[in-house]
Amino acid sequence: MKTITEEYRKEQQLLHENPAYGVASTKFAPVVADIMKQISPKTLTDYGAGKQRLKEALDGLGVTGYEYQPYDPAFPDYGDAKPADLVCCIDVLEHIEPKLLDNVLKELARTTKGLGFFTIHMGPAGKMLSDGRNAHLIQKPTSWWLPKLCNYFEINNMQLHKVFGKGFMVIVAPKKSQ
Repeated sequence: MKTITEEYRKEQQLLHENPAYGVASTKFAPVVADIMKQISPKTLTDYGAGKQRLKEALDGLGVTGYEYQPYDPAFPDYGDAKPADLVCCIDVLEHIEPKLLDNVLKELARTTKGLGFFTIHMGPAGKMLSDGRNAHLIQKPTSWWLPKLCNYFEINNMQLHKVFGKGFMVIVAPKKSQ
């Protein structure tokens, strides 16, 4: 299942050369740490891990006792996305190529064994792609995002946030078979 085009993977690799790209996970690490205290996951998949700043931030908060599994197509050495008790997808979904969003959501559903913690920014990014497009390829309100997420997950909690502008965060669980 294709989740990124080769052309866009190269764009993401270029963006990741900027040290200020991929910093959102550090701002959300305290929330992730709180979730981890509540559910004690054995595994955490960082979907869109970039430079693994979430792990650095969790280490800094003293969070231990779990296996960290990074995944990011811009970093092929990480390998495929692995199923986990907790899947974090922080400041990623708005960067996905619109025509491949459903494939990414399917992959997130496949990897989320317990809970997912996803954050989505709803406005423009401060960074641009080399072709002049905004780095946030999808800039839609919660009323657009929530039905998409509900196709694949149960929403346990949703909250607006103002980290880096306007966005929201959700805690999701896998859909139960009917």
